[in-house]
Amino acid sequence: MEKIRLGIAGLGRAFSLMVPTFLADTRVQLVGACDPRAQARKQFEADFDAPTFDNIEALARLPDIDAIYIASPHQFHAAHTRIAASHGKHVLVEKPMALSLDECDDMIAACRDASVHLIVGHCHSFDTPYLRTRELVASGAYGDVKMIQALNYTDYLFRPRRPEELKTEDGGGAVFSQAAHQVDIVRLLAGSRATRIRAAVGNWDRARPTEGAYTATIWFENGAFATLAYNGYAHFDSDEWTGWIGEMGQTRGADEYGNARRKLARVESKEEEARLKAAGIYGGNAYTPLSQTTPEARKRHQHFGPLIVSCEHGDLRPMPDAILVYGDERRERVELDAPAVPRAEVIDELIAAVHGDIAPLHDGVWARGTLEICLAMLRSSAEQRDALIGG
Repeated sequence: MEKIRLGIAGLGRAFSLMVPTFLADTRVQLVGACDPRAQARKQFEADFDAPTFDNIEALARLPDIDAIYIASPHQFHAAHTRIAASHGKHVLVEKPMALSLDECDDMIAACRDASVHLIVGHCHSFDTPYLRTRELVASGAYGDVKMIQALNYTDYLFRPRRPEELKTEDGGGAVFSQAAHQVDIVRLLAGSRATRIRAAVGNWDRARPTEGAYTATIWFENGAFATLAYNGYAHFDSDEWTGWIGEMGQTRGADEYGNARRKLARVESKEEEARLKAAGIYGGNAYTPLSQTTPEARKRHQHFGPLIVSCEHGDLRPMPDAILVYGDERRERVELDAPAVPRAEVIDELIAAVHGDIAPLHDGVWARGTLEICLAMLRSSAEQRDALIGG
């Protein structure tokens, strides 16, 4: 069995969400990490018996690393990718790839010049329900994709945040953090280049001064179009429409209503909120592993809210455990095998690239295209008109 020796740059929330994968996937060996927080470094050393550092340069100099997972805050992705590539390490970088197209180009060039692979994820377009739906569309059995509708209502904006996460210019807000998922998914399913977008963003709470919501229509070169809607203001929760199966595959319930707002209401300063976030992530005194590691959660795949793909001869609805297909004459349910490891699809792609030299689907050029659409979304809303994409 081929293994990947992985270094971790950043032990925050993104790493916390990937811990169940790293613990369950025997193909992964964590061999080092870096983070500015001494408490997180101490826990990593205890959990994985591997060295830690307070900077990525020292981590990247380790000789026994195949790739570095860059899970640092958005604004550091470009610089950290350059450092990893300069030491000959393959790169798995969290979404969004970067905060500007120039940074994306720099990252792509750095990895190309170093002859290392660049993969961007986890994005929810890695999730098996969407990959399987893509296969069903590609089979031709339902004709061409004509329309995609995707929506998600969450408590995103009312989870504890660091100050920069509430500043759009620093990479905060729902467009950079959440649209990166939704845009990636609809691009994957449309199977065509996006050409135009019309969008509006919502910024409705003075105490949370960044985008908490958006809606957009994207047109594709093949004639398909997609409508996206996201609302992170912690009222309606669209997990109600997925059988109370949460984004990470975990069981949720209506009795959780209002938890995020109630918790945040007790916070009296920005500094206290930042400490609250730090306490809940890896190395924090309130950190607990995700319930995704439980046998019950492993029965379902991760997802990003209700979505329907409308083709000429049927509508396809990816769900956490199946694809529901509404054809011309009958309705059917395409069962999905339960995931043995959460987010194993990310490791599949990483190992194929590193050990098989197979070009990844979610490479730098792909992720740059997603960021271009996200930036166009902000531009379209600000100018109150269509924004052209690429070309």
